Amino acid sequence: MSCGLALTIALTLSNPAVALAADQPPAAAGAPVSVAAEPLFADIVARSGRLKAMVDGWAASKAADDAGFFTSQAFTGFKAQADELAALDLQGHLILKERGTDGDLKCILRGISEDMPKKVQAVQAAATPAERATALSELSYLLNDNVEVITAPPQPEV
Repeated sequence: MSCGLALTIALTLSNPAVALAADQPPAAAGAPVSVAAEPLFADIVARSGRLKAMVDGWAASKAADDAGFFTSQAFTGFKAQADELAALDLQGHLILKERGTDGDLKCILRGISEDMPKKVQAVQAAATPAERATALSELSYLLNDNVEVITAPPQPEV
């Protein structure tokens, strides 16, 4: 069984929004269509917004500089949610790839799915408060990008 198929099955069973998005009819040929209202993509936007708010709160309060932060329930829960979000981004990529639509969004979602765990790890690996602030800022930017690329109006192919 291919990794993509195994991931698709696992996500379909764990998140009903994935199955709903996969059941959507294919886009009309040549017409740019927004996916933002589809359940899977709306879920990605909502999750990204919540996680970004958490990261921004930690950056403002300097919470990540506290001893024990990375073993706290807040951070371990965040990390699990970020992993789930990365898997959903990959599922969005696979759905768009299967439809043969929106090459840019398809590629961006795959990139975000690959970058998310790396950005979370960079926050953990930061040795100084300044490095942590930079890593948190980059993670916040990635989460914001995840929202904006999905909600941006679709553009025709050039």
